[in-house]
Amino acid sequence: MTAQLLFYIILGIVVLSFIFEQYLDHINAKKFNDEVPDELKDVYDEKEYQKSQAYKAAKHKFVTFSSWISFIAIVVFLLLDGFAYVNQLAFSITSQPIAVGLLFFGILLLASDILSTPFSYYSTFVIEEKFGFNKTTKKLFWLDKLKGWLVGAILGGIILSLIIWFFQKFPDTFWLYAWILISLFSLIMNMFYTKLIVPLFNKQTPLENGSLRDKIESYAETVGFQLDNIFVIDGSKRSTKANAYFSGFGSQKQITLYDTLVNDLEEEEIVAVLAHEVGHYKHKHIIYNLVISIISTGFTLWILSLMIGNPLLYEALGVEKPGFHIGLVAFGLLYSPISTLTGLLMNMLSRKFEYQADNYAKDTFDGKFLLQALKKLSRKSLSNLTPHPLYVQIHYSHPSLLQRVRNLKRRKS
Repeated sequence: MTAQLLFYIILGIVVLSFIFEQYLDHINAKKFNDEVPDELKDVYDEKEYQKSQAYKAAKHKFVTFSSWISFIAIVVFLLLDGFAYVNQLAFSITSQPIAVGLLFFGILLLASDILSTPFSYYSTFVIEEKFGFNKTTKKLFWLDKLKGWLVGAILGGIILSLIIWFFQKFPDTFWLYAWILISLFSLIMNMFYTKLIVPLFNKQTPLENGSLRDKIESYAETVGFQLDNIFVIDGSKRSTKANAYFSGFGSQKQITLYDTLVNDLEEEEIVAVLAHEVGHYKHKHIIYNLVISIISTGFTLWILSLMIGNPLLYEALGVEKPGFHIGLVAFGLLYSPISTLTGLLMNMLSRKFEYQADNYAKDTFDGKFLLQALKKLSRKSLSNLTPHPLYVQIHYSHPSLLQRVRNLKRRKS
């Protein structure tokens, strides 16, 4: 194989991936006007339904346009040997391998963010604003952007620096040390994300004493679930959309409710949502996801170790002088079809976990209230009630609302 052929393979992967995504978006959009299934006819009234249709159309048009811009940018970048140019620019500043790698990825990420920020701004302050979702101020938007840069630069910089150092010291076994490092980082983030990262962006307060907390604690006691950490997060300062999530395990486990969820749902519906989150814990989904992620990371790093020394990786991107960072980029582009496949499998597993958590909530609390909560949350977010099945298979980490409703209705209590 020649470097030129490998370049065309990389370019082909980029093009085919884009075409496939455009196809998925197209067939999904074609189903926007499908008749709403009988089980979901109570989600929207006529006015709300028309609003949801307009929202879906606006989002689809926007995503299509932004996808084309990103696609054209990466193709032009590849054709003009952009990676080689950035590499040369980094080497013009320093020749220290770790510093070069940090500069290289820093320049790429900054350029990518400059390209994507106008689209993010438009999505937030035009589309989300138009349909009543946005609560973010322009000051908060830019402050979030700055904090994201700083957190990404610090954490990403430390991890990347250590991986490059491992590669320099242990070229044959660096992937093992990198695997241990990333695994430890994932474990720490799973346990302490709500204490280390969330406070940088949001305020979390313990759920106050009252009827809701009493009902939650009563439910937790009936299922033998020790629940000391129930927090409400101020999600309403950015969006009207609601959410809830479970994080950590052992003594660090925590359930977080968005204030929008608390405000939008009845107390029994909130307990049903919390029962769903408890179901994730009882079925050990967090641990399973962590273990699978660690195994997948190890496999990926092992494959990387087999390819990183091949000079074709560098030459395919127009770079003459080898460097770990260039090999990492070329590998990432070549590995993307496998990443897509593993993502598909992870989504399939995630949807299975969601069914299990739904079933747990129905078996231990009341499926009726969970159904009501799911429909209310879909209505509040103007969700698509008729997604294409293939689009769901590829992109949804949760079953569609129709799938969840049918699952809960056919399952016997």
